[in-house]
Formats: sequence, C-alpha cells, structure tokens
Amino acid sequence: MGSLSARALGTQLIGWQESDAPRYSALADRIRLLILDGRVPLETRLPAERDLAAHLGVSRTTVSSAYADLRDTDYLTSIRGSGSIARLPEAPAVALDPVDDAYLDFSRATLPASSVVVAAARAAVEKLPNHLGNPGFDGVGMPVLREAIADRYTQRGLPTHPGQIMVTLGAQHAIALLARTVVSRGDRALVESPSYPHAYEAMREAGARLVPIPVSAETGWDAEEIERAFGRATPTFGYLMPDYHNPTGQSMPIELRQRLLALAVHHGTTIVADETMAELGFDSSRGRAGMTRARPLALDGDAVLIGSVGKTLWGGVRVGWIRAEPPLIQRLVRARAAGDLGTPLLEQLIVTEVLADFDSLLEARRDVLRSGRDTLERLLAQHFPQWHVPHVYGGLTTWINLGEPVSSALTIAARAEGLNIAAGPRFGIDGAFERFLRLPFSYSEVETTRAVHALAAAWGSVGRHPVPESSYLAAVV
Repeated sequence: MGSLSARALGTQLIGWQESDAPRYSALADRIRLLILDGRVPLETRLPAERDLAAHLGVSRTTVSSAYADLRDTDYLTSIRGSGSIARLPEAPAVALDPVDDAYLDFSRATLPASSVVVAAARAAVEKLPNHLGNPGFDGVGMPVLREAIADRYTQRGLPTHPGQIMVTLGAQHAIALLARTVVSRGDRALVESPSYPHAYEAMREAGARLVPIPVSAETGWDAEEIERAFGRATPTFGYLMPDYHNPTGQSMPIELRQRLLALAVHHGTTIVADETMAELGFDSSRGRAGMTRARPLALDGDAVLIGSVGKTLWGGVRVGWIRAEPPLIQRLVRARAAGDLGTPLLEQLIVTEVLADFDSLLEARRDVLRSGRDTLERLLAQHFPQWHVPHVYGGLTTWINLGEPVSSALTIAARAEGLNIAAGPRFGIDGAFERFLRLPFSYSEVETTRAVHALAAAWGSVGRHPVPESSYLAAVV
C-alpha cells in the first residue's frame, strides 16, 4: 500500500479554495476528482488530517469534514492503524453513463465504430469454421494477421516480415507487456510530459522511475532537454508518441527522430513508439513536422513500434500489435503467459479483413476528424477567445492553454453541467498542467456543440473566482 505526504497531495490541490462551495466540500470535490482521474491511485493512504490541515493552512475541522464527505460517498475507507485509504465506490457518486443522453463523455479520445465493422465481422464469421480445429488462442497471433500487419509496414516504407510482429490485446496491453519485459524495478524510463496517462501507470507498475521530457503544443519536443535527460538518467526504456502526440497533436521532425534514436543506441535505451494515431493525419498542408502518411520511427533507427485499430476502426475491437526484432518478440511471448494466453481469434479475423482495404477506412476517418477539428476550433473561438487553441493537423485531440491554472476546477464545474472531461494534470506527473485542458474533436457536430455550451456554463462559474498566480505552476507548466 502506497501513501501520499501532505506536500505531495497539496501540489495537486492548488486552486481548490476558489469555489462557491463550503471549504470542506470544495476540498472533498478536488480529492474526489484526483481519485477518479487516477492521480491518487486506489489503495493509497492519504495524509493524516492534522498534517494536511497544516500544509494547506486550514483548520483540522475542514480536512476532517472533507474526509468524512469522501467516506460517506465511498471514496475513502478508514482502516484502524492504516488511516484513510483511497477507493472507488461500487456505483460512483459522480457517474457519467455513456449511454445516457443527459451526459457527454469527452474524457475519451475515440471515434465511433467505422461503418466497415459489421461487414468485416460477417466475413470473419464465414471464415471462422476453417480455424475451429485449432486451440483458438496463441501468444503471438494468427499467421494471416501477422502477415497483413507486416505488409502494412512494408507499404509504409519499412520492410517487415511476420516474424517481427506480435498481436496483442490492444495498444495498452502492448505497452504494459513491453514495460514488464524490458524494465527492471528501479530502472529509469524516458517519457513525454504531457503524455498518455495509462502508459505512465504501466511503467510505474513495472517498477520504472519516470524521467520526463517536455512536449509543447506550440514547439513540440526540445532537443536539448532530450539530450540532458539521456545524459543525467541513462534510461533503460523510452515511451514516445512521435506522430500526432496525445494530447498536444504534435509530430516529431525527422532530424530530431534520428538524433533521439542515436542517443538511445549510445545509452542502451529501448525506444518504444506508440503509433496508434500515426495514420490519422488529415491535413496535407502540414509544415515542418511531416506528411499525412506518417513515417514509422524505425526507419530512422532502432525502435520498437506499437499499433492498434482502437483509434481507427473501433475501440470495441481489442486488437493491437508490436513490431520488434524476433529475439524481443520471443521474450515477449514467454512473458505474456503470466497475464493472458492470446488475442481472441474472431477479432483477429475481423482485423485481417479490415487491413485488406485499410486506406479507404483511413480516408473516411480523416474526413471526419478534419471536420471535427474545424468545428471545435470555430466554437472555441466564439465562446473562449481568451483561450489559446493550437491548430493541429492530425490525431484526435487538441491541448488548450486556458491562461489560468484552473483545469481541475473547470473539470469539476463541467460535471455539474453534464460534461465529463479530463483535467490537464491527468496527462502530467505530480500535478502539472493545471493551465491546460485536452479536448477531443472526434465527436459529432451536435455533441461537440453541446460540449462547448456546457464548458461555457462551467467556465462562467469558475471565472467568477479568479485564481492567483502560483510560482509552483509557473515553474512546471
């Protein structure tokens, strides 16, 4: 069981007092959000009431009442001798039902199922009898799908053979499997900041100590910061999204890719590139960063690649893959059995069908995303002219600078308006990015319009209580 000091929790509570609610209720709301977001992991011991009160400069009664509120709503449990432990209720008090039209869930950057899913599933079912004599699972993937994936890389300019491919249960499974296979407890892992939060979790679970490198929505990656990170940490592992980075939407220039991979070779670092959105570039007018048909990172040096159909076909088809050299593939297969025995055969057949005409699917998706980006940018400009909204050329999300460190407060206010969004610190380490908000543009115009109107109402509530400047935030955001 882990624990949080008053100082560690306090760094994630900046601005909590700027609310119309009573102090204890505002504090409970902020801690509840941290638990829901995963920034306070489940089964973590919160600081003692006296310690947190002293750190925040409030009465112990305020903290006691906040903790009592969290216990009443099943977000804390008290264990004699262990203090107050973070948990989630069986039926969360703040629950957003994705099938309930009263709520919108914009915390997920996803597309609805492609129109080709049903036809591909029917074709896969027709071929299923040919495979029923097999066990139905294996640790590496069906030969026909591995060949199709290898062919896709070859079409993208990276010659690949099926022996370099392992089929997984989606990209998250691939990240976790690589982390626990390559990383030993105490090893350092290079990560972008901000980044995909579940990748942080997978690497921490493997015992890694995270070494952040900053990514900006305006300027992308800082080459000097990357060099310094390699020099001071000598990381064993590195996890990057070089194309249409989540959440900033940035893509890494070829020169920096080559420089990074040369550093990785010099320091003995295994670089893993998450390419789940690499082929979702929808604007051919992109400047220095590249083209709509993304260049696989392994063309520029040694890199392990991760892909999936979760962002392109549908999140309901849980199929991903890893491209690596055969010795690493063999290590991964041996390590996999401790967690699962293979990817479902029927879903592999569905993806095989889809890859036969993947370019047509991608073109349709790019059209949807281009329109979604334009709609979101137009609505945000109308309602929030003070926000800085970067113009992105691919992917699913935009990383908005709110101008004030109020992201968590805005997230709480948006819940009251029927909108679920992910606060900026969800994508950082140790409470950073309170000035930022990630919004997806993968939803319909009707849904996006509703979401922006809900945000406007929430922003009006937050805006009545300006948040003072903080030297801590200025240093890390």
